[in-house]
Amino acid sequence: MTLSSLWKYLAAWLVMLVVSVANGSLRDFTYGRQMSELSAHQVSTVTGVLLLGWVIRAFIRRYSPDSGRQALGIGLAWAAMTVAFEFLFFHFVGGHSWAALLANYDVLAGRVWVFVLLWVALAPYLFFRWQRRG
Repeated sequence: MTLSSLWKYLAAWLVMLVVSVANGSLRDFTYGRQMSELSAHQVSTVTGVLLLGWVIRAFIRRYSPDSGRQALGIGLAWAAMTVAFEFLFFHFVGGHSWAALLANYDVLAGRVWVFVLLWVALAPYLFFRWQRRG
């Protein structure tokens, strides 16, 4: 992978970050006011997966990785950057406690955020493979 490609995949992650912030804002200012916080979180997770899938698919089509292994590496890097951003930004800037941030990973309590991370990690590989078949 070239340095130029790395910048393109970093730019893709930044686009995903903007899309994710917009998705959260949509939740907070619209349907999130009409339902429980947990239900709004779950709906937002589904819309996030769909929106991020669209972004990831577009980038993988435009800037196709050289291999499935590289596609998986890109996805894992995006997921790692997302977790790092979430914890660092929302703790140090947003003022959320570490416990509150970790609570978003409690699937048994209905918190399904982890599925967004799994999707971000695996989607580049899946779209790469799908592109190769077509």
